[in-house]
Amino acid sequence: MQGNLNEIDICSILQLIELGQRTGQLWVEAYSYYHNNKSATDKASKYPPKQQSWFVFFLNGQIIYCQQGESSLSRISDYLHHYRVEMRLADKQIASLSSTDAPEYAYLWALLEQNIISPKIAASIIQGLVHETLFDLLSLHQGNFIFRQGAALAPQLNTFEIAHFVTKITKQVQEWKQLYPYIQSPEQLLVLSDKVHTHSSLPAATVNKLQHWADGKTSLRQLARYLNRDILTVAKAIYPYVQQSWLQLVYSATNQPEINTDNSELNQKSRGRIVCIDDAIAIGETINSILQAQGYEAIVLTNPLEAIALVFQLKPDLILCDIAMSELEGYEVCAMLRHSTAFRLTPIIMLTGKDGFIDRVKASMVGATDYLTKPFTDNELLMLVGKYINN
Repeated sequence: MQGNLNEIDICSILQLIELGQRTGQLWVEAYSYYHNNKSATDKASKYPPKQQSWFVFFLNGQIIYCQQGESSLSRISDYLHHYRVEMRLADKQIASLSSTDAPEYAYLWALLEQNIISPKIAASIIQGLVHETLFDLLSLHQGNFIFRQGAALAPQLNTFEIAHFVTKITKQVQEWKQLYPYIQSPEQLLVLSDKVHTHSSLPAATVNKLQHWADGKTSLRQLARYLNRDILTVAKAIYPYVQQSWLQLVYSATNQPEINTDNSELNQKSRGRIVCIDDAIAIGETINSILQAQGYEAIVLTNPLEAIALVFQLKPDLILCDIAMSELEGYEVCAMLRHSTAFRLTPIIMLTGKDGFIDRVKASMVGATDYLTKPFTDNELLMLVGKYINN
């Protein structure tokens, strides 16, 4: 089983594996975008997408373990920090783990076999890693996947029912989106930006904790591991301080993908012209700011009737079109454009406030290339646009 996440989502893939009681490995690859907008007047920094991958191991339709990319064992170290486990394996022992399918998992078992950690601690760490990996995967809307049946990862310490995790984490992902744009990514670093107000407004114990963790080196995800809490709980706890600008969340230079400095003349050119047809001015302005910050030429048209004539002059590389507009439905706009040879191959992405099957079918019937559900994050918009502009 393999395919694209715009055809079948992660939730459905996991349900199929559970229903089929499959044993094997799921590999998912996607791109993420990081950008840090300091203010509206600052010159926006442009970063190419960063490739990420995840692995999920199954036994008879249940999850054994999850791993993010080619692990450096740093995730395990963060959890060991919580349990105050100081002992580690020798470098020679760690090097021997690289040949295994899941080095993290092998590392945990080695710690367990040498009585450095207890079975209870190992099980807790595995559950935390499965939870955080599924949180990332269930947040994805674009990417590729491959599921291969095969022998199970062995030995097994624990297995986890998919349905329980999916229900719980899907709800957390929805709540996470409500924290945007103050909190954007689990990889953002905490920085204490207003010491005066924190000292005058918060108890000394709280201030000491903030000063300890908000050092510009600790990410939200690391903090969640150190505290043995899920990422949403930690994000909600710091959210009021971020709103007050007492805490600032930034991306580290290492988390941001490298900037391609070759061919400066080419880099100065637009990455593509995108027309957004939406009668909601606020949505149009948001899309415009997101796309322009990443080097796209974005043009917002708020009158759908006028937009049909204007797009022939503008000749965009991609069109974003809202479905629910007062004067003319997005379906009709899409159908009219598709009747012209000029726009038969132009990607048209429908913006919808509903994430329903009927809307997808209608969009497909009038020739829409894809759809994007509102509210969406910068990351979701940029991944979808980048996918079709690059192609």
